[in-house]
Amino acid sequence: MVDAHRTFVIVGAGLAGAKAAETLRAEGFTGRVILIGDERDHPYERPPLSKGYLGGKEERESAFVHEAAWYAGADIELHLGQPVTALDRYAKTVRLGDNTVIHYDKLLLATGSEPRRLDVPGTDLVGVHHLRRLSHADRLRNVLAALGRDNGHLVIAGGGWIGLEVAAAARGYGAEVTVVEPEATPLHQVVGPELGQIFTELHRSHGVRFHFGARLTEITGQDGMVLAARTDDGEEHPAHDVLAAIGAAPRSALAEAAGLEMAERALGGGIAVDASLRTSDPHIYAAGDVAAVAHPLLGARLRVEHWANALNSGPAAARAMLGQDVTYDRVPYFFSDQYDLGLEYSGWAPPGSYDEVIIRGDAGKREFIAFWLKDRRVMAGMNVNVWGVTETVQELIRAGQQHDPEALADPSVELRSLL
Repeated sequence: MVDAHRTFVIVGAGLAGAKAAETLRAEGFTGRVILIGDERDHPYERPPLSKGYLGGKEERESAFVHEAAWYAGADIELHLGQPVTALDRYAKTVRLGDNTVIHYDKLLLATGSEPRRLDVPGTDLVGVHHLRRLSHADRLRNVLAALGRDNGHLVIAGGGWIGLEVAAAARGYGAEVTVVEPEATPLHQVVGPELGQIFTELHRSHGVRFHFGARLTEITGQDGMVLAARTDDGEEHPAHDVLAAIGAAPRSALAEAAGLEMAERALGGGIAVDASLRTSDPHIYAAGDVAAVAHPLLGARLRVEHWANALNSGPAAARAMLGQDVTYDRVPYFFSDQYDLGLEYSGWAPPGSYDEVIIRGDAGKREFIAFWLKDRRVMAGMNVNVWGVTETVQELIRAGQQHDPEALADPSVELRSLL
């Protein structure tokens, strides 16, 4: 009955926030649960925004975490379309955009991240897009369909996961696509040049054009509409629409203004939290994209922007808020679907952190597992069109054992025998 007099507030009505609210009720919390989001849509998952929904293969409703009626049934108070404008740690209150002040006993910040903006002339033109919110996907889905009907051109600034997934969706509609990427391959900073080349060949085989070693410097237009995109090497690419897919930044301004400890910007920024997802204020926690976790398994402070992190860190933070003993040490994980290629990536292997990459299987047929090794220990693994191995790959990472690279590369050696 003590819980009945307590109020837990969650700022950020995305997947992490919604799953945290769900977990509080599942764990028996009987106090007030208030979930605040600055979008008008009910909490939704983000993968459909660049995959199934964007590509026209799934309905809009597939993105939502719960049916709308679920929140009232779980006695969760929703404040949608309301940004939180101020956090007062000493009064333990948050202020909403309409000046409503809400008291909290415990607070979870799950404010996510926002797309980085192109800082070039022409970004105010009608055909310049970002992809982070469901409303963005609504608009871009219609744009891609129209480009496909009219043989239109889409220029994508950035060859990361979002850029490549949108390129695949756009080609599915029949749009012409050019990807401008400053590195020598797409995903260069994520999977390295060798594996990046595999994605180059995949997309080229589906008609995508790449312009490597360049950045957009200007988007030109007429009557408010996009006409072309220029790059710093003097090239001009015809375009009817441009997508900025140059990464995301944590939405941590609220926490920073309140004086919470921040992670170093050079390492990705975000709100610094311990292994229980608690911030420098013992009454405040953070989860999802915005949380930079002191990861006990990896021995580094890590901020992860992928679906699985939101799915799992929200519930972990909720349990920590309830006083349970929580150690958030999950192996980072994400997945991607592009044309007929599906992949799952587990682990953490930033540039310069590994010695070698081992390929197990047939990279030419795009059916393989890649392992990133440091001192013969598996730091990360990516299975491409090979299924049912993610759990084993994650166990190899957790074990931290040295392995014979030849055994890792040999498909005749059972993976589980290496544990």
